[in-house]
Amino acid sequence: MQGNKPVHTEKVVLAGFFLLPNFQNKLPDMKKVYFLFLLVIGFAGCSQQCGNYFCLQSNKTIEMTISNKKGKETGKLVYVISNVATKGNVTTGTVNSEFLDKNGKSVSKATNSIQCDNGNLMMDMKMFIPSAQMEQMGDISATGTASYLEYPSVLKEGDALKDASFSMDFKSASGLGGHVSIDMTNRKVQGKESVTTPAGTWDCYKITYHSKMIFKLGIGIPMNADVTEWYAPGFGVVKTDSGNGTTEITSIK
Repeated sequence: MQGNKPVHTEKVVLAGFFLLPNFQNKLPDMKKVYFLFLLVIGFAGCSQQCGNYFCLQSNKTIEMTISNKKGKETGKLVYVISNVATKGNVTTGTVNSEFLDKNGKSVSKATNSIQCDNGNLMMDMKMFIPSAQMEQMGDISATGTASYLEYPSVLKEGDALKDASFSMDFKSASGLGGHVSIDMTNRKVQGKESVTTPAGTWDCYKITYHSKMIFKLGIGIPMNADVTEWYAPGFGVVKTDSGNGTTEITSIK
């Protein structure tokens, strides 16, 4: 990496796309869905100063490739950034997300927001619930807490980062009620490492945390994972590993 910019091209793990399980799926499929959630959480972090955040640059297209623990590609996430605006110290933008399966078929789309306040990136955790899954649930009424995943403007080895959590109760038009919650805890900066992906090479901070999701529809099903992500200051998370697979930046346009 040269000056915290990609050596040959430009591209976030980050968070951006949480797939709720299809109610017709069985438990094993729900675990696969949670695996996708862990792999794409990286899109949350993009840079140290608001004007440099890659996920806050209009008309940029970011492609991330998802692989299982055997290294086999299982899908892609494509993000298109739009509607970037700055007022005072706060910059906001729209993240248009699309999940493609291993054959390139579109599976789900979502439109969410992101903001940067004084160099601190703030990701609304409601964006982890995409429109496609909401459509599968039908017309619903829902209530949830406002919560954000934060990446501070300055990081150093040994830092303990803020935990993040989100919860939502919902009821479908058919009267079916449920609850979903997400907790990201014990976030810690472990050190610095160089990371290379098809999109470039970065000097990164290695961040670890524990993730727990409970999706309750009649019965609560907790899903836990210890996650590692590599965050490049001035750019964002370029790679994430959940133990069951990885997600990494492969293209930026």
